[in-house]
Amino acid sequence: MFYYILLALLVFLLDQGSKWMVVHFMNEGDTIPLWPGVFHITSHRNAGAAFGILQNQRGLFLLITVVVVVGIVAVLWRLKGKNPLLSVALSLVLGGALGNFLDRLVAGEVVDFLDFRLIHYPIFNLADSSIVIGVGLILFDSLFSGGRRKNEKEEEPVN
Repeated sequence: MFYYILLALLVFLLDQGSKWMVVHFMNEGDTIPLWPGVFHITSHRNAGAAFGILQNQRGLFLLITVVVVVGIVAVLWRLKGKNPLLSVALSLVLGGALGNFLDRLVAGEVVDFLDFRLIHYPIFNLADSSIVIGVGLILFDSLFSGGRRKNEKEEEPVN
């Protein structure tokens, strides 16, 4: 479990470090075109959830995050590394959730800065990316590993 918590901590630190740089070196609304018209670093704040929905629901987000974090840690503890893909996925979600949690707790809003303009996608951050990748891996694991685990359970002797 130690390595999975370490992965979550790494995600959290990368997320917070990148947000710190945006906050300290850019004004809100500033944009730096890395690939003009395609990808920019844009300083943006979001008091809502993904895509700006549920604006100004700070208490709700904090409560949900605490429940999710406790649940993820409990599942990681229970897994004890027996399912590495699921453990990595949960660690990515955990690190991302903690990164956005700290933003909401301290500032009441999340710092977003990754701006893909080619497809007009909402601005997001590393925590959001980690959560989405983690959830994708959880779905992959449940779709493609579920049958294997079911068969393994059937082979266990009955006491």
